[in-house]
Amino acid sequence: MMGLNGKYSVGILLTFTLLAAVMLYGFSVVSTVTGIKGITPNSFLLSRVAIWMVLAAVFLYNLFLEKQPFLAKREKQYSIVFYIKSVISLYLICVVGGTFLNILLQFLIHEQTSHKLVQLTSLFKNDYFLIIFTCFTAGVVEELLMRGYIQPRIEKIYNSPVLGIIVSAVLFGILHSTYGTVGQVVIPFFIGTVFAVFYKLYSNIRILIICHFMIDFISLMAMNFIGIKHLSVF
Repeated sequence: MMGLNGKYSVGILLTFTLLAAVMLYGFSVVSTVTGIKGITPNSFLLSRVAIWMVLAAVFLYNLFLEKQPFLAKREKQYSIVFYIKSVISLYLICVVGGTFLNILLQFLIHEQTSHKLVQLTSLFKNDYFLIIFTCFTAGVVEELLMRGYIQPRIEKIYNSPVLGIIVSAVLFGILHSTYGTVGQVVIPFFIGTVFAVFYKLYSNIRILIICHFMIDFISLMAMNFIGIKHLSVF
């Protein structure tokens, strides 16, 4: 009979496989099922719904097979002042660090803007519901799965907090490789590392969800109003 660590391993593999499948084939499946051709606001919205379905699948796996708390690390409570300071600090670290890495990549390899991101810019033009839903989906689902679910399970399997941080950040970066540029792997890896270290130190997924939402929301709103074509996180 499979032990708990074995169940954790299967759960991690299931989570990453489903997320990668949605990122790689989500639009193709939506097109096949609905008949919607190309990437449209409706097909993109449905692809975000598919990401919520991944969270539901992992939750059910946890509930019926692992039979352990979904968040392996117990949530710690903090004051509202701590929340505000943490969100602002994390945001600044991620934006400044991401900007530095982007400039470095431009200098080293003269990387072009992600074609897929440029293609998606028109979808968000003045569609505030799609912007908010996209950012809310990324903030909630990615943090619950990458930091809340995967990171502490890697740590428990190998008894290594460092490995939990590194593996969760690497997987987070790989998932963003579908945008087709080195920057869309390196910068998410950096942000994933920052978030993973914070989660290890402070055990509060809510702060990470809020900060993730804020990073994406400000980026998409900036793109909506002033035409930014290269985002750090999506």
